[in-house]
Amino acid sequence: MKEFLEELPKLAKDTHIANKKFFTKLKKHPPKNLDYIMQDLHDEEFENTDCLTCGNCCKTTSPIFTDKDIERVAKHLKMKQPQFIKQYLRVDEDDFHVLQSSPCTFLADDNYCMIYDVRPKACKEYPHTNRRKFQNILDVTLNNVEICPAVYNIVEQMKKNIKVR
Repeated sequence: MKEFLEELPKLAKDTHIANKKFFTKLKKHPPKNLDYIMQDLHDEEFENTDCLTCGNCCKTTSPIFTDKDIERVAKHLKMKQPQFIKQYLRVDEDDFHVLQSSPCTFLADDNYCMIYDVRPKACKEYPHTNRRKFQNILDVTLNNVEICPAVYNIVEQMKKNIKVR
């Protein structure tokens, strides 16, 4: 996994133009069963992928914290919400609450999440490759190719399995 993570930025860069063209066509003409195709590709990939051997998403990006996430995590940490926000979060350029820094404050050395049971919704859903109405998050997926080896693999399988006009 370590070698693949080291190669991932170059692989993502090398495939970016082809991926972008593929996603542009896919957005215009998504197959009716795209969500089912994506669920199958997601399930197949995660039969062989152990996120604990990677953790790159937690090491390089921040999830968006919704108001419900903030409430839940602050309660779990026995903190008041304003204190939690001040200590851990900042407002990004899109006006979302995100972590102040990377890697994630709650990521342990063994890649386990210290707040796993109450983690933000964005973390629960990452890498979003099995999300309904998948064609609506193609830009997110394109960005995640650079971060997540599983997404890179899923997109490569998409290009082989899905015919676009």
